[in-house]
Amino acid sequence: MPSHDDQQEKSMTSKPSKPLTWLKVLEPEELEEGRVKPVTCDHKTLCLTRHKGQYGALDNKCPHQGGPLGEGSIENGLLRCPWHGWDYDPISGKSPGYDDGVETFPVESRADGIYVGLHKESAHVRTVGDVMMETMVNWGIKHVFGMVGHSNLGVADALRVQEEANHIKFYGIRHEGAASFACSAYGKLTGRPAACLSIAGPGATNLLTGLWDANVDRAPVLALTGQVETQVLGPGAFQEIDLMAAFGKVAQWAQTALHTSKHAELMNLACKSAMLNRGVSHLIFPDEVPKLAATEGIEAGKPDGRMPALDITPPDSSIDQAITLVSRSKRPVIIVGHGARFSMEGINKLAEMMNCPVITTFKAKGLISDQHPLGGGVLGRSGTPVASWVMNESDCLLVFGASFSNHTGITPKIPTIQVDRDAMALGKFHAVDVPVWGEIGVTCQIFRQRLANKLNTTNQREDVANRWAIWRQEKHRRSQDDRGQGVNSSAIFAALTRLVPEDAIMAVDVGNNTYSFGRYFECSRQAVLMSGYLGSIGFSYPAAMGAWAATQEEDPLFQGRKVVSVSGDGGFGQYLGEVNTAVKYGMNITHILLRNNELGKISKEQRAGNWDVWQTSLHNPDFAEYATLCGAMGVSVKRKEDLEEALTKALAHDGPSLVEIHSDAELV
Repeated sequence: MPSHDDQQEKSMTSKPSKPLTWLKVLEPEELEEGRVKPVTCDHKTLCLTRHKGQYGALDNKCPHQGGPLGEGSIENGLLRCPWHGWDYDPISGKSPGYDDGVETFPVESRADGIYVGLHKESAHVRTVGDVMMETMVNWGIKHVFGMVGHSNLGVADALRVQEEANHIKFYGIRHEGAASFACSAYGKLTGRPAACLSIAGPGATNLLTGLWDANVDRAPVLALTGQVETQVLGPGAFQEIDLMAAFGKVAQWAQTALHTSKHAELMNLACKSAMLNRGVSHLIFPDEVPKLAATEGIEAGKPDGRMPALDITPPDSSIDQAITLVSRSKRPVIIVGHGARFSMEGINKLAEMMNCPVITTFKAKGLISDQHPLGGGVLGRSGTPVASWVMNESDCLLVFGASFSNHTGITPKIPTIQVDRDAMALGKFHAVDVPVWGEIGVTCQIFRQRLANKLNTTNQREDVANRWAIWRQEKHRRSQDDRGQGVNSSAIFAALTRLVPEDAIMAVDVGNNTYSFGRYFECSRQAVLMSGYLGSIGFSYPAAMGAWAATQEEDPLFQGRKVVSVSGDGGFGQYLGEVNTAVKYGMNITHILLRNNELGKISKEQRAGNWDVWQTSLHNPDFAEYATLCGAMGVSVKRKEDLEEALTKALAHDGPSLVEIHSDAELV
């Protein structure tokens, strides 16, 4: 930024002038004869010229198409616009033969350099963008992940105002897909939306994968996308795509902000819809709309009086049927899905009252501790034999907040009570004996009250302990396997079980690394985040960024917790540029990278399907060295004996760290 000189009066033009501030813009002889140069002074960019020994200072923006005159050149004594070839006098700014021209500014040549006189900048004018971002903040949005670009500059400036007021934190990512994944993970963890920002066209389409992840896993997210100006919208302008069509069903609510819109109300509805419908709300901003001056006196929106209480009490008829079924049961089992993540206190009390095991879907891993005497681990393809055994021995299933996905493996052969706040989730894939529509915490409390003195259940704690003993013995045997081709997964996750803080937030990817995590890692109080229904490779690192943002809040549920992500080399390769983002913002994330130089899960599926193993090999860099080059801590592990030291060092590092573990692709 050029230095400021004392303010003084100058009479450089014939018309009256307000007091000028003189700014040094060039060193003596910095600009050669016949050359031009752009210089930014505060918020004003000038085109500096030198022609026939004189200096000129012109507005850098050509008045026709906005071309940057400072990138032009002086030809035959005239300054030529680099975009469309229009000529201007390099000192006076006049266009020869025409009445138009470019605004000029007074110039002084002093002993220490060249100075330009500028009027004091006007105060910031509140814009439509300001009104909408103020409303967003009032609804509790604290974090925005995204990339600033030419078609979202009005929105970006409004976000800047909010960040400078300490109302939000903005994270400039390296790929918009990382922004939407970070928001999806934040929504899954907290139940609240974060926002992602992109430009029109390719920036907006890059958001789609992460937004679909949020959509199918019912995570609230606010998507803010730029768009071309309304005057060129339709014929096919540069970077114009039909964003309403492109986003399709990924957004459960979507609107375009127009000149005549009720702008605060649009943001009210976007935030409310994301929260209540637990999905994506999409606001489209034509380039000029957020830059418009806001109507004087208009107030930002807020959630007061807009949000209902969500503690829905189920109908008595459903409760009666459920109580009848449970009271006849000897060996009930509770199954919890990701939808029950905010209701575990009531579920655990119900389980302890019934002396019954609690098992989880993979997305719900960690909602009950694997050290809890009734905790049975994960059910399904990524699960443990403990969970499948207790389900198969059951005579009644109580399912809370789970969707009955084919990957989960909840059997339809056992009498089932399903509880969910989403009526459409009840009996979604097949009929259940008792569908109960209600908020899970409220329903558990009613169950406990109604089941008092009506239970005749077996205490299954000893069965759970015996099954865990068998499985832990098997895990130990597997941890000793060594084919000389890398560390086995059982040993890796045994070390992580010992060393990862018990209250850590863990983001996992997809592939064999994640199946192994589900089988071998034993949770205590860790929160686990994953790409559930979408199963998107590359999820874990951006998700960890979203989780880390939550740890920077004052919410005691998340504040100060360690964030750990786990992936294979295939998944990490999708968003490895985001290590630079983590370094830039000092994100305390430890990434555990299982490197086996192939897409191991796909190789396994090719073999299982009697296919040739084809095109699943990976060419990798030294990931530990890459992390170090980015400014993070990187460490490489090739022997099981070195796991403890490397993991301990990385987890203790204050900032981004990466542990590259050379793992065996078959010992999973």
